[in-house]
Amino acid sequence: MDDLRYVSRYLRGYRLHLLVAALLIFVETIAELVIPFLMARIVDVGITSGDLSLVLATGRQMVAVAVLAGVCGFAYSRFSAAAAMGFGANLREAEYAHLQDYSFSNLDEFDSSSLVTRLTTDITVIQNAFVMGIRPLLRSPVMLVAGLVLACTMSARLALVFFAVLPFLAVALALIVRHVAPLYAVLQGVMDRLNETLQEDLVAIRAIKAYVREGHVADRFEQVNAALADTATHTFGGAVLNMPVFQTAMAIANVGLLWFGGQMVASGEIGVGTLTGFMSYVLLIMNSLNMISSVFLLLARAITSVGRVCEVLCEEPGMDPNPSGAKELADGSVEFRDVSFKYNPAAERNVLEHVTLRFAPGSTVGILGGTGSGKSSLVQLVPRLYDATEGTVMVGGRDVRDYDVHALRAGVGMVLQKNVLFSGTVRDNLRWGNPDATDEEILRACRLACVDEFLDRIGGLDADLGHGGGNVSGGQKQRLCIARTLLSHPKVMVFDDSTSAVDTATDARIRAGLAQVRDMTKVIIAQRVSSVRDSDQIVILDDGHVHATGTHEELLASDPIYQELYYSQTATQEDTHGAE
Repeated sequence: MDDLRYVSRYLRGYRLHLLVAALLIFVETIAELVIPFLMARIVDVGITSGDLSLVLATGRQMVAVAVLAGVCGFAYSRFSAAAAMGFGANLREAEYAHLQDYSFSNLDEFDSSSLVTRLTTDITVIQNAFVMGIRPLLRSPVMLVAGLVLACTMSARLALVFFAVLPFLAVALALIVRHVAPLYAVLQGVMDRLNETLQEDLVAIRAIKAYVREGHVADRFEQVNAALADTATHTFGGAVLNMPVFQTAMAIANVGLLWFGGQMVASGEIGVGTLTGFMSYVLLIMNSLNMISSVFLLLARAITSVGRVCEVLCEEPGMDPNPSGAKELADGSVEFRDVSFKYNPAAERNVLEHVTLRFAPGSTVGILGGTGSGKSSLVQLVPRLYDATEGTVMVGGRDVRDYDVHALRAGVGMVLQKNVLFSGTVRDNLRWGNPDATDEEILRACRLACVDEFLDRIGGLDADLGHGGGNVSGGQKQRLCIARTLLSHPKVMVFDDSTSAVDTATDARIRAGLAQVRDMTKVIIAQRVSSVRDSDQIVILDDGHVHATGTHEELLASDPIYQELYYSQTATQEDTHGAE
């Protein structure tokens, strides 16, 4: 119930629609309940006495009531649809907006496939429950109570037959709902796994074809799809049991009512019209019970989806964005003061341990280290993608926590290890760095990042990059990402192994272009010594610790790890040239 109360706030702007829909449903229900009384009057009074004028007058009343019920039903569908779709849109927008406030640590808690399901399938389930559930939820209790009262008014003795069947029907429907409700959570979890498999296979379709693994992924998808089909069959197979149970109970009730009602008509206790009207009320009552059971099943699934959506909406952002903090970086200096870091507070070991470093403003810093040494983790602390577990990270002479996080990230440009481009043109993608950039500024950034070497071949700034930049190579994608970051004119620019897919000659030209930008601190993570040898400072990380710092010459003369990297790469290059 807490989750339902929480999401109800997103009905804003549509509460009047919901109120009008509820009023229309009430009027429609009352109108439908009046019709059997009018029908009984026609049969017992008008036809029995041969009063044709009474029959016609009552018939006109029945038509008017039926038209009123139809108009109310039509108007209800319009108002309820508007309320449901608006509610779903508000909920989806709020969920998406909240995701934008997540820190990287929050995003680590959810699989992307699960987030997609929660933004699409779960919202759709809630909307469907809203559209299909409000009507029976409002009508059924009114019809049930009013139908029982009116049926008892017509013949209390005959109502005893119905009351004998009612408890068995109620218990059976309650057991069905109790069995099916937990299965919906399992169903949504299997849906998450299906989305995850689909997402992974579609993103990696080129690799799948390159390794001729179509059969393998087809088998894997078949297994996940079969699991979803089996789970859905088990879930909905239980859900539809309410219909045969309802039909059986209704058949038994009708037989009993006709048997005893026929005897009462024969003995003169009640009229044929009364029996006909009573049977109409029984039908309304049974239908209301059936609708109630269907609504419970619908709500059980919707409540599962509401809970999944609330998990996203109620997740507290992992860091305070500090909107009232400093809005500008004084310079590009970076300092780590006894910094330790781990991604999960429950982890036994830190990824970084007691790191103390300082990068002067405008300097070029290279960071080397083996896989898992903490290079990427270190630089992700600079723009507060994650917060340090212990110690302080300083940028521009301030603790990064003292900045408005948006201003900090605007001043710290980062070319991530996983390059991301979006559907659209080259110009559209590069303007992510600066929406107001002119074509001249874009072309200058392209020259610095060596994008101009292939720009004309792909169609210039208006070239379509395709989904995820699929129309360009890995090296071209890296250079476009560098140009995009340069357009933001950051005080600090971090390159997280962002030239790994380009050749050494192009790497050298990119470094030469970046050297022209004097007022920007450049932090370069690389695997090749040649990418960082001209840096003002080189940092060697080893298992999360700072192993050594110095220039190329200092480290080559004294540090064994740097010596091993340098000579192994030099020997490999010499062997390659010799083979050529």
